[in-house]
Amino acid sequence: MFDIAFSELLVIGLVALIVIGPERLPKLARTAGQWLGRLNRYVAQVKQDIDRDLKLEELRRLQQEMKETAQRYEILAEETRREIEQEADQVKRVVAAMSVTDDGLTQKAYEALTAHTQTPPEAPDRQTTPPTQDASHEAPSAEPAPPATGGKDSDKPHGQAG
Repeated sequence: MFDIAFSELLVIGLVALIVIGPERLPKLARTAGQWLGRLNRYVAQVKQDIDRDLKLEELRRLQQEMKETAQRYEILAEETRREIEQEADQVKRVVAAMSVTDDGLTQKAYEALTAHTQTPPEAPDRQTTPPTQDASHEAPSAEPAPPATGGKDSDKPHGQAG
């Protein structure tokens, strides 16, 4: 702060000794030291207050940024939900249109698929029996059933002749 050399301090000390006197100089030096200590503590406290205010302002700014980001993600999630609902409605319309041409087989398969995907998966440690399905609500199989022939080769595997 001040640029005072040791020789200048020595001159100031000698002048103080002559002007104040040797009896009062130690008391004055002690009082001056106390005042300088108080001044240093006050400056340190002001620095701490400024640092604390700066950190608090930074935290408030970060909090505001987080709120804005959360709002953006909420908006994005809502838009995505709407898009998924629109796509699901489109699939339902396509399934309904296809069901008209195939006597409802597509609708039954779609209902079986959506019923299967909407049920939550069960925990692997639980032993449960699968629910029985009514034959009228069963989805058609992708593989055709083998032809039922009553010949004597029907019990043997394919490719083996009797």
